[in-house]
Amino acid sequence: MSTREKHDRMANAIRFLSMDAVEAAKSGHPGMPMGMADAATVLFGKVLKYDPADPHWPDRDRFILSAGHGSMLIYSLLYLTGYEGMSIEDLKNFRQLGSKTPGHPEYGHTVGVETTTGPLGQGLANAVGFALAERMLAAQFGSDLVDHHTYVIAGDGCLMEGISEEAIEIAGRQKLGKLIVLWDDNHITIDGPTSLSVATDQLARFEASGWEATRVDGHDPEAILAALERAKTTEKPSLIACRTTIGFGAPNKAGSNGVHGAPLGAEEIAATRAALGWEAPPFVVPTDVLDAWRLAGLRSRQAHKSWNERLKGTDHDKRGEFERRVRGELPSKFAEVTAGIVAKAQADKTPVATRKSSEIVLEALTAALPEMVGGSADLTHSNNTKTKATSVYVEPPKYDGRYINWGIREHGMAAALNGIALHGGFIPYAGTFLVFSDYCRPSIRLAALMGVRVVYVFTHDSIGVGEDGPTHQPVEQIAALRAIPNLLVFRPCDTVETAEAWKLALERKDGPSVLALTRQNLPLMRTDTNERCLTARGAYEIVAASDDAEVSLFATGSEVSLAAAARDLLEAEGIPTRVVSVPSFELFLKQPEETRKQVIGTAPVKVAIEAAIRQGWDAIVGSDAAFVGMHGFGASGPAPKVFAQFGITAENVAATAKARLKKG
Repeated sequence: MSTREKHDRMANAIRFLSMDAVEAAKSGHPGMPMGMADAATVLFGKVLKYDPADPHWPDRDRFILSAGHGSMLIYSLLYLTGYEGMSIEDLKNFRQLGSKTPGHPEYGHTVGVETTTGPLGQGLANAVGFALAERMLAAQFGSDLVDHHTYVIAGDGCLMEGISEEAIEIAGRQKLGKLIVLWDDNHITIDGPTSLSVATDQLARFEASGWEATRVDGHDPEAILAALERAKTTEKPSLIACRTTIGFGAPNKAGSNGVHGAPLGAEEIAATRAALGWEAPPFVVPTDVLDAWRLAGLRSRQAHKSWNERLKGTDHDKRGEFERRVRGELPSKFAEVTAGIVAKAQADKTPVATRKSSEIVLEALTAALPEMVGGSADLTHSNNTKTKATSVYVEPPKYDGRYINWGIREHGMAAALNGIALHGGFIPYAGTFLVFSDYCRPSIRLAALMGVRVVYVFTHDSIGVGEDGPTHQPVEQIAALRAIPNLLVFRPCDTVETAEAWKLALERKDGPSVLALTRQNLPLMRTDTNERCLTARGAYEIVAASDDAEVSLFATGSEVSLAAAARDLLEAEGIPTRVVSVPSFELFLKQPEETRKQVIGTAPVKVAIEAAIRQGWDAIVGSDAAFVGMHGFGASGPAPKVFAQFGITAENVAATAKARLKKG
């Protein structure tokens, strides 16, 4: 059998497994796997460094299917190369409930899937984080332990989405030479030819952002291999435009949008089998072809063995630190560090904005945790995310810094943070204004879906932004973030709660966290010396009533001190009032029912206070409670006057409570 014939049969195995699985499910996208089968065969057969027997080998190359709708491409490859946990039965169950082969690849659900993809452009942007993490980890631990590439298969949709521009600019600026993107340049989208909506010279676009870019015949394995080998020698990230035919081999549908997102149908599949000379029945791979693929899966075993030997020969302390970092475990002194931060804050008592509180906390944490890597979307001195320990920028060609200049690219930043976290070895955090969390939202949602440890520092958290006006005053963003499952949202009221929020965010290994922080100074509310992490409860009584409470005031962030002032006004009039701080809705709602009842209390009047919309509060205080907050957008002016304009004052809170008492 000639080399080309062997390649064709291996590639056709991908094609027919993909079309058969889509046909069985009566749902899916067969066209992309059929078109990119040649490129994938070259990549997995001759270039990619991986070991199906150890999918989590730290120095493996990373493969990311950004065009996640073509998920049968990666599922076919995982089966063919011998990944445990991916059987032919799994392929037959494509897109079925509970299967290991969902409609789009899901990290943590399917072995060998490095990141969840489907929303176009996210995989490409994640890959920037993967590649950046590889460079940073290599700078810290050396190329003997860290020396691998990140490969991406992206489609036209990935390059059309706006996030791609942010991602390619970041990659070009950071000179991520180990990032190689194979673009499925098939000229087709769901609606028809790309000419309907695109006139961009993509190669020129990438080159303008600091990439190497070349074009090859996507069905010529020798040309693909040569382009991949050449890409591995450049100091710039590389785009390889693979001119392909979507649905390659289908006599009547190839090259059309008809093969993009629908099964081919039994008649067209039979015609394709005849056209490509594939005689095997559905879901059967001829022995010679499967043997060739399984051998490809063994190709990197020696490289893996050599790496294991190098790891064993590494200095004991360095090896221990590397392995700790890869496992994602915090250092043993972590609890001691956070306890020291709280003690220092309680001794100082200086009023500070919680963005400053966060900086104080970060100074200690980043010094103790070398895996913490920070950044900001061009708002470093507003977000207070840079510390002495992270004062060195991540900057080519050294990459030994710990602070990343993301530029004004919130979406690309958030997606790259996911890639850094998924790569392993780092805990990434980065900041922007809370109102711009909207620009990050799709990436935050995927971080929550994947359960990765990323921390977002969102400052300027309310109408307290004041003079910047309603465009910069977040009123609905905190509720929108709280609506994302598996995302912890913290709105701390002082330095102590901020320190506890950071502690909880870093201890959490199964999802991301948001810290919503103030621009304006706040007094220290947690003056007690209780060593318990009360923020972990999500809500707790922070100021007690003088007697059996008639009013319970619930607040977050800057409004906790406002609630305390209102409480003093009410107490002065003989109305026993308590204040409950609610730093995290999510943590509170996870508490046992009896605990929640104790915190909510039995006061006949409940008032929730937040300089944001009410949405979400009813789950805590009930729909019959009063609410002092925002019911629309803000206004431009000094913060105290803006708060007064919208009635978010101690006096109005007290008046609201008294009015409710009279009604009762």
